[in-house]
Amino acid sequence: MTVWDRPEPPTRPAPLDRERIVAAAIALADEGGLEAVSLRKVAARLDAGPMRLYGYIATKQELFDLMVDEVHAELLPEEQPGDWREALSGLAHRTRQTALRHQWLADLLGGRPALGPNGLAVAEYTLAALDGLADIDTVMRTVETVSAYFTGAIRREIANLRAERVTGLSKHDWQRASGPHLMKMLATGRFPTVSKAVYDGTDVDAEASFATGLDWVLDAVAAKLTLPPA
Repeated sequence: MTVWDRPEPPTRPAPLDRERIVAAAIALADEGGLEAVSLRKVAARLDAGPMRLYGYIATKQELFDLMVDEVHAELLPEEQPGDWREALSGLAHRTRQTALRHQWLADLLGGRPALGPNGLAVAEYTLAALDGLADIDTVMRTVETVSAYFTGAIRREIANLRAERVTGLSKHDWQRASGPHLMKMLATGRFPTVSKAVYDGTDVDAEASFATGLDWVLDAVAAKLTLPPA
């Protein structure tokens, strides 16, 4: 039985429900990451005894599932998209924006399917955008491919942001600090292609890089969807 199938206990003696528990857990995670979340810390934030929470949530994993489902509501669009490409592109950008607001989400993306009501609503929205364009297996592979791209890109971006917080060095600070070592290594001539990338490549910000890569993936999907059957 999932946490969504199990009824909540009656309110006693002070008001408490899963909605308040999840909101408190998300606030803790936004402040300090998933490592800051425990049933004891959530209970303390709600001025409740830790044992009371076990009537609502059996394990920390269930709490994480509820947190992920709650933020999945932020992935749904306010308006229906015009076509499949707009739908998948919008989902990717909203997922990135949500992960930047809730950086702990990056640690939980890409695992097992989200089975809560909001997670299922996102899945329905995504699959429905492609319905009728190909057989269901092709639709599933399409969604998996696009999701794999934006999940990986988001995790990389969040990892860089965390590194900045830990080291206190921005991207450009880190480049300046590591520059002498890199220049010395490139001067050996052992890494000509890396050298070309460093000297001739264009430096773009994370948002532009994300958008470009997403467009390339969607171009490949479009080509696949228009191919005649083998």
